[in-house]
Amino acid sequence: VQLVESGGGLVQPGGSLRLSCVASGFTFSSYAMSWYRQAPGKERELVAAITSAGGSTNYANSVKGRFTVSRDNAKNMVYLQMNSLKPEDTAVYYCKGRGTGVVYWGQGTQVTVSS
Repeated sequence: VQLVESGGGLVQPGGSLRLSCVASGFTFSSYAMSWYRQAPGKERELVAAITSAGGSTNYANSVKGRFTVSRDNAKNMVYLQMNSLKPEDTAVYYCKGRGTGVVYWGQGTQVTVSS
């Protein structure tokens, strides 16, 4: 089982990034997927989530209207489009898959928002 994130990097405030997470080793289309983030000295927090078929999403209040989560079950991929980025969005972003009684995490990708 693997979840591998990519797409992080350094971006200026107001900029955009698109994170990707590719899954393998499990039935991706049966799993709800989500993105979490963890900033230095802070607890890991939920950013966005999407149901297994992609029909429903939810977001942390801090990112509503700026971030969009989506998935492509044919490609075993989940995405996080991040627009209007702010310095407070700086964190390691993690992909998480949740099935029946099981949870998988990726290794994370660093996002740094700074001028």
